[in-house]
Amino acid sequence: MGSRFTLLAIGVVLSYGFLFFHLYQIQVLGNQEYKAVAESQYAASLGLPSASRGSIYFTDLDGKRVPAAFNKDFPVIYAVPSVIQDPAATAAQASLILGHPAQTLENYFAKKSSQYVLLDKNPDAATVAKVVAAKIKGIYTEFIPRRFYPFDSMAAQVLGFVGPNTDNNGVSGKYGVEKLYDEELVRRTDVTLTIDPTIQAQGEHVVQKLLAKHGGRKASMIVEDVRTGRILAMGSAPAFDPNSYASTTNIARFLNPLIQEIYEPGSVMKIVTMASALDSGKITPETTYNDTGELKLDGYTIHNWDLKAHGVVTMTEAIEGSLNTGAAFAQQRTGNAPFRGYLEKFGFGQKTGIELPGELAGDLRQLAQGKPQVNFATASFGQGIAITPLEMLQSLATVANGGVMMKPYVDVATGPEEVRRVVSAKAAGQATQMMVAAVDNARIAAINGFSIAGKTGTAQVPNNVRGGYTNEVVHTFVGFLPANDPKIIILLKLDQPTGAPLAGTTVVPAFREFAQFLINYYHIAPDRISN
Repeated sequence: MGSRFTLLAIGVVLSYGFLFFHLYQIQVLGNQEYKAVAESQYAASLGLPSASRGSIYFTDLDGKRVPAAFNKDFPVIYAVPSVIQDPAATAAQASLILGHPAQTLENYFAKKSSQYVLLDKNPDAATVAKVVAAKIKGIYTEFIPRRFYPFDSMAAQVLGFVGPNTDNNGVSGKYGVEKLYDEELVRRTDVTLTIDPTIQAQGEHVVQKLLAKHGGRKASMIVEDVRTGRILAMGSAPAFDPNSYASTTNIARFLNPLIQEIYEPGSVMKIVTMASALDSGKITPETTYNDTGELKLDGYTIHNWDLKAHGVVTMTEAIEGSLNTGAAFAQQRTGNAPFRGYLEKFGFGQKTGIELPGELAGDLRQLAQGKPQVNFATASFGQGIAITPLEMLQSLATVANGGVMMKPYVDVATGPEEVRRVVSAKAAGQATQMMVAAVDNARIAAINGFSIAGKTGTAQVPNNVRGGYTNEVVHTFVGFLPANDPKIIILLKLDQPTGAPLAGTTVVPAFREFAQFLINYYHIAPDRISN
């Protein structure tokens, strides 16, 4: 009798133990498993990143990291139809809080086989509080990790964004650093960029104001440390907000025009032409030619921008006056094959290798062997060839750096990398002084107490349908300072402004404003006695 009672008791205990464990599996472990599955389904349906994705940082003046992209928990409101006993009543109650039509909600809730229905992916705090307080069975709130960009649209075309994949219902980086470093970020590796948020913010302010004042298709800027190739700022307007990228109607704004668009740069190319000719020994800054105002080649006539003849001028004076005939003269002295060789050494027609996806290489096909002489002459002043703005910046940063090219970089981990010597230090110095003379002569970009080296470019926009050129123009200014010991180089570009035919009235004043800001920001000491 005693042994039977003992066995019975043990059986009852085991049965209840098994029952309790089974209930624990259903109510606790099963709920956790369901929650994980549901959260995974949310993330995929919303295009949300995994909670483990690494962060992206900017770097401030003191070398401290500033968060630029990271995962942040955001509330969502969802329903579990399988636990809703009265779809109509629940829908009526939820409708008062969420503002959705009751009938629509009832249709959702009536699908008992559905595990999850998203009701609001961006609820405000008040709505979340109401849902929590109402305690409606089957209507819940949850915090889900979502990619967050605290600076909104700032540096958006550098950062990119995270979005859903179509192949495996997951998410991945789209555009920019998010795309290039997707594998590293998925492994929870952080990426620190060289972008200084203060300079980036000021640069974007400058181009936004430039666009607002003069109109146009877009305005862009780059700032680089001359000695290292470190990119301190890069951006364009209009841009987009990666927090709400899906609302961007013009997806071309996702592209970074500073590396993903090529254009004919115009007269800013004349400095490269002069530096090449100086390095070849075919000219000096004092070499003269007789400017008749035009040059006839291969049945074409090249004119100066002002349609004037200037008589006997030096190479320096040709840069001061931005004379097309002077650039063509220097190119002819250099020779066609050597000239193309110099352009290639300056990096044109090649990718810079910056750590950003989708970079394009410039186009020098019109300078192939056997092409007519006029092609080389027009290339000397930046027409008939196409480059990226970053290629243009890199070439003049090479001049600023004494003829040594540095690879531009945005990833702090990459660090400075010398590419090659392009021209001699003497030729680079002479070309720099030509740029200083151009700024001093025009005075628009000049800043008292500082030597500024700079050059404008006003280029016609090609007509890709009919051939030739349209009446629209692109304005570029590249300048570095102090010219006697360069620290910072800036490129500003304005595409197709309205009612402003020359770069001297648009990007040059904007450069001066930006340069003055950087002088104050870096406490750069004057290198000239102010007048």
